[in-house]
Amino acid sequence: VEPTEPGDYRLCFDNSFSTISEKLVFFELIFDSAQEEEEEEEEEGDDSWVEAAEPEDTLDIKIEDIKESIETMRGRLERSIQMQALLRAFEARDRNLQESNLGRVTFWSAFNLGLLLLVAFLQVYTLKSLFEDRRPLRT
Repeated sequence: VEPTEPGDYRLCFDNSFSTISEKLVFFELIFDSAQEEEEEEEEEGDDSWVEAAEPEDTLDIKIEDIKESIETMRGRLERSIQMQALLRAFEARDRNLQESNLGRVTFWSAFNLGLLLLVAFLQVYTLKSLFEDRRPLRT
């Protein structure tokens, strides 16, 4: 979404669909235009050191080439930081899902174990009652 006006923006996540169930919301803000403005400001303010540090024709390497490669490297590093943050968010979402699934599996496993023990007890009781002698003893 391109901002139309400069200033502060507010994000609202509506939860009117279901206020009972828990939700995990993931969003990412990338400020490309702010980055370009900073680069323009840096270029305007940093020209003085380029003039002072530029040798008279003794070096074959141009400072502009070095500056360009540093800017490229900085841009790539910022993008890798964004990607790492994105991967951490995905990992947190997946971990939350796994923990939720673990809770459900544990509950239903305990429920099935209890049911299995109840059925085993009832079977033993039924078999025992089949072999009991219910006739009165004769003397």
